[in-house]
Amino acid sequence: MTDYPVDISVKPDVEAFFDEATNTISYIVKDPNSDACAIVDSVMDIDYAAGRITYDHADAMIARVKERGLTLEWIIETHVHADHLSAAPYIQDKLGGKIGIGSKILVVQDTFGKIFNEGTEFQRDGSQFDALFEDGDTYTIGTMQAFAMYTPGHTPACMVHVIGDAAFVGDTLFMPDGGSARADFPGGDAATLYDSIQKVLALPDEMRLFMCHDYGPNGRDIQWETTVGDEKAHNIHVGQGKTKDEFVKFRTERDAQLDMPKLIIPSLQVNMRAGEVPKDKDGRPMLKVPLNGL
Repeated sequence: MTDYPVDISVKPDVEAFFDEATNTISYIVKDPNSDACAIVDSVMDIDYAAGRITYDHADAMIARVKERGLTLEWIIETHVHADHLSAAPYIQDKLGGKIGIGSKILVVQDTFGKIFNEGTEFQRDGSQFDALFEDGDTYTIGTMQAFAMYTPGHTPACMVHVIGDAAFVGDTLFMPDGGSARADFPGGDAATLYDSIQKVLALPDEMRLFMCHDYGPNGRDIQWETTVGDEKAHNIHVGQGKTKDEFVKFRTERDAQLDMPKLIIPSLQVNMRAGEVPKDKDGRPMLKVPLNGL
């Protein structure tokens, strides 16, 4: 871990917001020494059947930032989510801040730009975002230094964001009894995901890990915080020294049984645009449904 500027002496204040409709957890991450904060993995609400977008989840986070008198400096996306829509531009319009994602967003934009038959007006250069992070890139939230760790496998653009003693893992890991995320989306790879998880598990054992999703396996209450040590000891997919071959075999067989996420079609179109809803030639918000394309 010498390549990454780990500093677990910094302990950011982390406040979680659970979205029941998508089982997503979003976070406000505050610098303990200033009023600066970041928001990680926000949610925009959609009633897909009705074709209606609302902002209740984002509004709750915006209200909390204002209530606490915080200054939003960053809106972080751990990856291009396939199961919920990002509210990043809506939040940015209300609170400011820069929207950041991993630089491999260009791979996602190229892949899904073709699947959704996007025209030349859809820029595939990541310009919809304010910052594109490379592996090991650092940025600041008030007095805190954060860094991005490249963790592909679930998608080609996944990154874990480490802020002091808190790491926001996206879909790279779930809670120990949830295991790991699927690796069968375009650009995903189970062996690559295993290697990425090992990078996360090489962080200090006491590092806090914050999940992007939780589904309450076996009926337990929703949870979103664990530690590297707990994952190493108890994760049902990679814990206790499970080998790459064991993981790849299990993950491949399991993924073949999974249905596509219910919101994958709107999510990918919106999230590869940094949360902006695409428009038709007359400027009306409009989504496409590619047939037999995913």
